[in-house]
Amino acid sequence: MGKVQGFGHNGPKGTYILNVKPKPKSLFEILCDNLKNAKEKYNVVIPWYIMTSRENNNETVEFFEKNNYFNYPKEAVKFFMQGELPMVDTEGKILLNEEGIIKEAADGHGGIFEAMFKNNVVKDMKQKGIEWIFIGPIDNPLAKMVDEILIGISKECGVLESGKSLVKSNPEEKVGVFCKKNGKPSVVEYTEITEEMANELDKNNNLVYGESHINCNMFNIRGLEIIGNQKLPYHSAFKKATYLDENGNIIKPEEPNAYKFESFIFDAFNKLEDMLIFRVKREEEFAPVKGKEGVDSAETSVELYNKYYGLD
Repeated sequence: MGKVQGFGHNGPKGTYILNVKPKPKSLFEILCDNLKNAKEKYNVVIPWYIMTSRENNNETVEFFEKNNYFNYPKEAVKFFMQGELPMVDTEGKILLNEEGIIKEAADGHGGIFEAMFKNNVVKDMKQKGIEWIFIGPIDNPLAKMVDEILIGISKECGVLESGKSLVKSNPEEKVGVFCKKNGKPSVVEYTEITEEMANELDKNNNLVYGESHINCNMFNIRGLEIIGNQKLPYHSAFKKATYLDENGNIIKPEEPNAYKFESFIFDAFNKLEDMLIFRVKREEEFAPVKGKEGVDSAETSVELYNKYYGLD
């Protein structure tokens, strides 16, 4: 879980305040509403495990303390930190941070599996008798952390993992899509699809590669144990990174200068034999906050949230 930058907020993503009705709420509080509603409906306290990074862990915990855990049982909320990997420059040399220590960056949302085992999260889940685990993003206020229907269908189909999908709005939409690679469930990124593939239609005139992955995933505890014992591949991203040069000067580049490495959660899908793809409606379950204005922004997120809850 990183930080939201570039539109007036430099804290952990979950602390970002959305101007929803009837009163503004942080993303953390909005998602916590899911758990409080389930607690009231089923008379059960659902454990909430929150992955943080070294960069934002203290700030996240302090936010929860300051807000009294949004009146959810404190003992049901556990924080754990994801791993980090060294950053390198364009020549492959490891960078040093401002303190002269190897510069590292969070290892991506796919790092959640390894982090869950290293921090005894899976062990804690097993001790609590937890069978199904929802893993999703913090920046989607319409994410259903408690979805009885998805659990029921997953059990009925006998799968150990499930993922929610949306129909692509158009062939050019920049989203990863579900597919099969070598007979195993997978996701292909929009950067990897040719124009011909993106526009390919099936016999019903629907896009062949049209099921968008929205990072709302469900895993059975047995599936997590299988995935947790295997390494995921790393992807590189070219970023701007402040560093200490060989002369002891702190360099703040204006252009990308370093590679960070991260794994993606969907790279774990092919570790299991099959998965359920559950198509949902965009206006009911997808309102991501990626920027301040425009597509997938705080503005559109608030609009979708208010409309879904009948508050517009």
